Amino acid sequence: MSPSADSPAQIVTAARRALPGSPFLAAARGERPDRTPVWFMRQAGRSLPEYRALREGTSMFEACFDPEMLAEITLQPIRRHGVDAAILFSDIVVPLKAAGLDIDIVAGTGPVVAEPIRDAAGVRALPVLDPDQVARVAEGVRLLVGSLGETPLIGFAGAPFTLASYLIEGGPSRNHEHTKALMHSEPELWHELAGRLADMAITFLSAQLDAGADAIQLFDSWAGALSERDYREFVLPHSAKVLSAVAGYGVPRVHFGVGTGELLVAMRDAGADVVGVDWRIPLDEAVRRLGGGVVQGNLDPALLHASWPVLEAEVRRVHAEGRAADGHVFNLGHGVLPGVDPDVLTRVVGLVHELRP
Repeated sequence: MSPSADSPAQIVTAARRALPGSPFLAAARGERPDRTPVWFMRQAGRSLPEYRALREGTSMFEACFDPEMLAEITLQPIRRHGVDAAILFSDIVVPLKAAGLDIDIVAGTGPVVAEPIRDAAGVRALPVLDPDQVARVAEGVRLLVGSLGETPLIGFAGAPFTLASYLIEGGPSRNHEHTKALMHSEPELWHELAGRLADMAITFLSAQLDAGADAIQLFDSWAGALSERDYREFVLPHSAKVLSAVAGYGVPRVHFGVGTGELLVAMRDAGADVVGVDWRIPLDEAVRRLGGGVVQGNLDPALLHASWPVLEAEVRRVHAEGRAADGHVFNLGHGVLPGVDPDVLTRVVGLVHELRP
């Protein structure tokens, strides 16, 4: 069931796993668990040989809509690295594809939209996502909940701004010029589009939460392209709508974007329980700007290619800076890069677990 007046939080969350021993859930609540929890964005993916073997001959969307395959891919880094949380294997554009939009994920490029949406007709033709269209994703979540034991599962969705940017630009963009032009030139149309995408994200997250996900992360990958003024005017209301809609589930809500050091307070104000921080700003400075709270991050993913003494020093630094927060979830400042040696990730997990919280 999705959040509504007929599904209060105590009913929605009644069957959710308690997981009292989870360091991730404890840290997300602002507590100090016995060890600092660690997981990695894109931990399930191309860095793992078992992932590459399983995905051979299968498209990204085929994998994302195959319950057994997406569950197996999600489990792979748990088995290999011993991380403290699983994150659902999916893609932020999955709900767009599920709703019927002509979109593909092109290797080496990313999501590509066949017909970019840049006018009122395109916005009003945007389909509504029905929960049945992501039922196979929800089935994958149910399989995972039954397989993860005491490890929590993080569901996720793309935030309205980032989804809108893909739809307007037609794919990844450095400057987001068409998106920003639409925002400022036709603000009413922008808010209509972002509102529709917020509804889509809510449906996608609710499907995952109804199936048993233990936390969610809202990815606003491209939000760092915005000024704080533009973020607060054009983006925050729609991200807040998403995060508010799932508040009744009573699970931690993480909000992350790349290059968002100047937006951390605004992203927290959107309703995040945990603020993701990329590598461009020290964690203790992020905590100072936020006035406390819980942060997630923020090792530079490129440094996973450095020598172990260099990497170890950086892990220790990030961990030490994280002590400034009420709670710290160790992570990268963005996703695992494809060429990373998976043994290095396992070694990082071991080091983080050895360090005093």
